[in-house]
Amino acid sequence: MKPSRCRTGSSLSKGISPKELYVKKIRNGTVIDHILAGHALDVLKILGIDGGEGHIVSVAMNVISKKQNKKDIVKVENRELEPGEVDKIALIAPSATISIIRDYEVAEKTRVKLPDSIRGIVRCSNPACVSNAEPVEPKFSVERQDPLRLRCYYCVRIMEKTDVLKQF
Repeated sequence: MKPSRCRTGSSLSKGISPKELYVKKIRNGTVIDHILAGHALDVLKILGIDGGEGHIVSVAMNVISKKQNKKDIVKVENRELEPGEVDKIALIAPSATISIIRDYEVAEKTRVKLPDSIRGIVRCSNPACVSNAEPVEPKFSVERQDPLRLRCYYCVRIMEKTDVLKQF
C-alpha cells in the first residue's frame, strides 16, 4: 500500500500527480523552500525550532525538484522570520527561498543572500580569538557561499558549515 498524501481539494490519495501537494497549504506563516536535500533539520536547528514553541512545523525532505534534483522544504505556521534569522539560513542554505504566507497567499517572497561580510551571527571557533575574550562583535568575511567558508576578521581562522552548525 502506498503512503497517503494530501492533495488540493482532497484529503487522501493513493498516488501523486504533478498537481498534488506533499504537505497542506498554510494559512499564515513562513515557507522555506529550495533547501539543499538533507538539511531541513539543520534549518530548524539554526532557527531554534524544536517543536516546543507550539507552532505547527512541516518538514519535507528529499522532494523532487526541477532545479536541484532533490530539495527540502520547511513550513512554520503562524511565525514570520526576522531578518537576522534569514541571514542565519543563508549560512547553511544559500539557494533557499523564503515565502511569507498570509491568508493562504504568498505576501512576500525572497531568495536568501549571504552578504560579503557577517557580524554577530556566529562566534569564531578559535578559543584564543580576541572576539571570544574581549567585548567585540564577531566579524567574518565570506570567502565562499557553497560550500560555506568564512574567515574571521580578527584571527583569520577559517570556518566551514560544520563549525557554524555546532553553535546552534
